[in-house]
Amino acid sequence: QVQLVESGGGSVQAGGSLRLSCAVSGYKYSTYCMGWFRQAPGKEREGVAILGSDGPTPYADSVKGRFTISQDNAKNTLYLQMNSLQPEDPAMYYCATMRKQWFVYSCGTRDNEYQYWGQGTQVTVSS
Repeated sequence: QVQLVESGGGSVQAGGSLRLSCAVSGYKYSTYCMGWFRQAPGKEREGVAILGSDGPTPYADSVKGRFTISQDNAKNTLYLQMNSLQPEDPAMYYCATMRKQWFVYSCGTRDNEYQYWGQGTQVTVSS
């Protein structure tokens, strides 16, 4: 059973930084797409940054240059380093994963493509 557990959310002033972590267990495939999504109240869930076992790493335009996705394979952990947090960034942040098919070049960024989800971690930004 695949489990994802996020941590690292919290409250920070505008311009500040946070690092989110997602501990993954039970994933048995060698190819994968893993990513961070967020959902603000009244808005649809959107892809923030996606990391695949190969291929490009897409970022949402709104976070390019400020957020960085990375992973530690030894710890089975996915990270999202968020710098220069802005008032438009507060949301519930989720990590998600799915198996990457061999014929897929770039991981998708739509939430309905992802099979496994964490419970989310809240990020709040004060001005």
